[in-house]
Amino acid sequence: MVQPSVPQAPPMPPGSWQVRCAGCHWILTVAPGMTEFSCPKCQLPQMLPPELMAASAGRRGPPQAQGIDPTKIQLPCARCKAILNVPHGLSRFNCPQCGVDLAVDLTKLHQYFSSAPVPFPLTPGMLPLESLEEVNEVAVDVEREEDEGGPVADTFMDYRPAKLSMGDPHPDPIVETSSLSAVQPPEPTYDLKIAKELEISKTLSSFQIETTVYACQRHLHHLPNGSRAAFFIGDGAGVGKGRTIAGLIWENWQHERHKALWISVGSDLKFDARRDLDDVGATTVEVHALNKLPYSKLDSKAVGIKDGVIFLTYSSLIASSDKGRSRLQQLLQWCGSEYDGLLIFDECHKAKNLIPETGSQPTRTGEAVLEIQARLPEARVIYCSATGASEPRNMGYMVRLGLWGAGTCFPKFHDFLGALDKGGVGALELVAMDMKARGMYVCRTLSYKGADFEVIEAPLEEKMMNMYNKAAEFWAELRVELLSASAFLYEEKPTSNQLWRLYWASHQRFFRHMCMSAKVPAVVRLAKQALLENKCAVIGLQSTGEARTEEAVTKYGLELDDFVSGPKELLVKLVEENYPLPPDPEPLSGDDCEKTPQKKRHLASPSIPTKGRARKAAKWVPPEIDSDEELLMDSDFESGESDDEFQICDVCNVEEERKKLVRCSCCGQHFHPSCLVPPLLDLPSANWSCHSCKEKTDEYLQGRHAYVAEMRKRYEAAKDRKLKILEIIRSLDLPNNPLDDIIDQLGGPENVAEITGRRGMLVRASGGKGVIYQARSTKEVSMEMVNMHEKQLFMDGKKLVAVISEAGSAGVSLHADRRAINQKRRVHITLELPWSADRAIQQFGRSHRSNQACAPEYRLIFTNLGGERRFASTVAKRLETLGALTQGDRRAGLSLSAYNYDCSYGKKALVMMYKGIMEQDPLPVAPPGCSPEKPASIQEFLIKAKAALISVGVVRDTIIGSGKDIGKLSGRIVDSDMHDVGRFLNRLLGLPPYFQNRLFEFFTNILDLLISNARKEGQFDFGIVDIKANVIELRGPPKTVHVDQMTGAPTMLFTFTVDRGMTWEFAKSLLDERQKDEAGSANNGFYESRREWMGRRHFVLAFESSSSEVFKIFRPAVGEALREMPYSELKSKYRKVSSIENAHAGWQDEYDISCRQCMHGPKCRLAGYCTVGRRLQEVNVLGGLILPVWGTIEKALSKQSRQSHKRIRVVRLETTVDHKRVVGLLIPNAAVEAVLQDLSWVEEIDD
Repeated sequence: MVQPSVPQAPPMPPGSWQVRCAGCHWILTVAPGMTEFSCPKCQLPQMLPPELMAASAGRRGPPQAQGIDPTKIQLPCARCKAILNVPHGLSRFNCPQCGVDLAVDLTKLHQYFSSAPVPFPLTPGMLPLESLEEVNEVAVDVEREEDEGGPVADTFMDYRPAKLSMGDPHPDPIVETSSLSAVQPPEPTYDLKIAKELEISKTLSSFQIETTVYACQRHLHHLPNGSRAAFFIGDGAGVGKGRTIAGLIWENWQHERHKALWISVGSDLKFDARRDLDDVGATTVEVHALNKLPYSKLDSKAVGIKDGVIFLTYSSLIASSDKGRSRLQQLLQWCGSEYDGLLIFDECHKAKNLIPETGSQPTRTGEAVLEIQARLPEARVIYCSATGASEPRNMGYMVRLGLWGAGTCFPKFHDFLGALDKGGVGALELVAMDMKARGMYVCRTLSYKGADFEVIEAPLEEKMMNMYNKAAEFWAELRVELLSASAFLYEEKPTSNQLWRLYWASHQRFFRHMCMSAKVPAVVRLAKQALLENKCAVIGLQSTGEARTEEAVTKYGLELDDFVSGPKELLVKLVEENYPLPPDPEPLSGDDCEKTPQKKRHLASPSIPTKGRARKAAKWVPPEIDSDEELLMDSDFESGESDDEFQICDVCNVEEERKKLVRCSCCGQHFHPSCLVPPLLDLPSANWSCHSCKEKTDEYLQGRHAYVAEMRKRYEAAKDRKLKILEIIRSLDLPNNPLDDIIDQLGGPENVAEITGRRGMLVRASGGKGVIYQARSTKEVSMEMVNMHEKQLFMDGKKLVAVISEAGSAGVSLHADRRAINQKRRVHITLELPWSADRAIQQFGRSHRSNQACAPEYRLIFTNLGGERRFASTVAKRLETLGALTQGDRRAGLSLSAYNYDCSYGKKALVMMYKGIMEQDPLPVAPPGCSPEKPASIQEFLIKAKAALISVGVVRDTIIGSGKDIGKLSGRIVDSDMHDVGRFLNRLLGLPPYFQNRLFEFFTNILDLLISNARKEGQFDFGIVDIKANVIELRGPPKTVHVDQMTGAPTMLFTFTVDRGMTWEFAKSLLDERQKDEAGSANNGFYESRREWMGRRHFVLAFESSSSEVFKIFRPAVGEALREMPYSELKSKYRKVSSIENAHAGWQDEYDISCRQCMHGPKCRLAGYCTVGRRLQEVNVLGGLILPVWGTIEKALSKQSRQSHKRIRVVRLETTVDHKRVVGLLIPNAAVEAVLQDLSWVEEIDD
């Protein structure tokens, strides 16, 4: 270790050397064991003198450094004194030699360097021994547990309107997330005109009336940019949003606002709109379907619509006629620029892609929604959807909420988006709470009490496993075949790119079909089991395979031997239409084959049409020249002047640039060099012949024949290869279309109600042999009504299984309605998870709606294929952020978070895995089935992994090594693929199941390691953290620190006193109860830490949990820990206390001390502000409106010294006496003063 020899420096450690720098002659102190170092002043790398090398080697000292990394800091381990290369900025790590946890004490570094007389940067070899301190590992555990929070509280709370008492309760239990329920809406000040009417009719429930009041109240305000403020109805599927909208239309009708625009997803929902308006008493309000109207003016005499509701779809909003008239302009003309009626965006998630991902374009729908809002600034806008913002980017069209723009702390939407991305899930959860506090948002959902959710893994059966293996092998071979075939083409690169885009798109669809087919046996088994239990089944999927079926019927006829195999037809289509064939050469014509030898002819030869050329050039001949001169031209051909004057190009027939003309020695014609194809660049020889003459020569014809024969040979060979590939495809044993297979196995169309978008289907022939294609519509039921007919058969109990797709089931209710005959419990089985969270929620909402006799059972089926998690990953990510954005709690979505791999940690894990496999970086973890003690097994895995990544196109430009690297595969992974988790999971599907799962397990192991490290470093985003304690008391009234000018909603600072400790008496009673149970583990009891910190040991009470070898931990200072500890970790860190008296004394001592100080002791860097392991602590929470003061809080937190205090953290507390719930931002005690000062709080702040 090197440090400057200055008076203020610490004394030289024993065994050190003092040497003079070879460059600047500075006196340096070299720590024991170091032989290489750099001078901190002149940066010169150097070594110990030879005479000191031997002496240094002879001494017994700490282990020598294994090499100095000049990009890192050299620090000695606090336990074994080994010199470590520590990257700049790394504050906590393990010693690779002795394994002890270490942390860099930055305060000691700063103190040391501030005392040096000559300022210089931190460089290798400068840091003193005291800079590294051994970490109190118990304090690390406690800090991690505190970051994770207490046990998760109930996610949902029963909902009742907080400040309105009108109306009857809803017929079904309605709930709200516990986070949103802690936020109070503003005081209602709007008086409904239809209040008395509703009191008599009771057509709207209390919470529907509440929504109507707050929406009308919100519409009285204007945003700073002058446009009218909007309201967002985020109620869940099946709650009754349609009737709430009808109530709003009727209320506005009473205020003489007789026009309304209602935009939804399907034109058939117009009938539901009519029903809802009739239910609330608005029978006089007409509903006009825009798709049935002409493009002329709506209020013209011909059309005659003066008022009422114009009902249209998002497709109609962007539609236009052949003459260029658009529906959007038609609506704007009908409304007028001063329009102040309702503009309702029902199912507004259809406009979500206004701000698309990088590289893609905004959708026309999103742009149209934005434009109509801009053109009607006074319109009363309603956003209505259970999935209106599945992620922050999808909120871009909600410009009327006032969350960004003029008068906010986010000037533009991208600023708002950036703040949410930086704040993580906790920030997303705040958005929903903030909107509710400002009176612009409500979000309730049907209670899921009684509904069961289960994720079922369906392992591949043996037959399916064989199919999958052969399919994976075939796709790898097909890729090689296409690469070889493409090499013979001389076409432009875009054609090749298009081929590979089609190849990978088909690859993904193929294996998605395979995954679906693999789950068919499980789906059929679950459906039959439901029927045996007197229940009925709803099976959800996305793709029906109609396109492949229709193609097969077109090719093979209406009668087939068996159901169509979607994967097989997809492969056939890919190869038939896209296999790269060389051009088919045209055979030589008879004229081409005639041998017409040409002799060199003179220009004056009669066969040359000189006169014809002269006539063409006559327009350039001056009028005074007579015909004799023309004769002279013919006779005096030797004259260069005359010849030059009248020669013209036989291609362009232009006389210009005569001196550049070249003459064919065979036919005598003249040409401009630039007119020839290809152009002639050099001067030709005297025997030069034009292309048409060359074609007639023997040599050319022989070459031409040889060329055509070779091209024909190549073409026929490629055609044969293509036919062989098609034969192989047709011989493959591949599964049938899942939809047809399920319907057939469950009894055919007579027993299964199909509610999809397809027009026809294959059904088993009456004799049982073969299948027949038939239309779904009949004479009695038209195609438009077939889904409604099938739905009614299911609701009447005539069919007890329903298969639904997104295209056919939008707005359809299949729940156990009390008004329906079929009130059996629904078992909702997802054969195929939808591509987006929006669609998943919409699909699940088909079987869970208001007025149901019983809640459904949900069965989400996945195969055991690692690659299928790609689909679950996408949806899980959306569900997590959807729950956070629209319901204020990410745990409100379905429990798919275990499948969310497409996150920041997933991208880092992917990069580490790729670099490890390509041997660019060390492997972070041992691959599955491998051991560090057996390097050969790891090398074998890497070889197979490389080959697998090459076979699915992740590794490109593959090279097989030679020489010492003979047989070694190498290549490159492009930067865009390095971070693309979705693409990795897509391509993973194309590997054989065994290695697919092995590679996926390797990826998830790295991901788990990264998340574990993030937890240790305090960097992991947990979203809302529940603070649990024995006693939580609000200390004094909250301080109002900010008030919203528009709504009057406040931002308040709550200060709580929290006691988290567990007394000795309570801990002893817990142990006594466990010991009474004879089945209790012998390892239950009190433990003390194996090591001391500050002269004391830490004590815990450990009980074996229901999981074997895992223990529940209780601590004197913080009570029950959320994290359970493996027995191996418990044994390594603690030892069981044999004497109960020693346990009592130690427990009581730690309990008492934790009242006054944290686990870091009296010398903690944060002093009284640190709360790690502190039993009694003060907790400051900023609640109420947060978005208006977001920038101020971010600025204050960024100044904190502890990394975990810099993060935006959302916490939830509930007082123990009056059960008051508060959700808000946790403000570290050290940051309270800075936050309040920045918010211009002028009162005195308590310490």
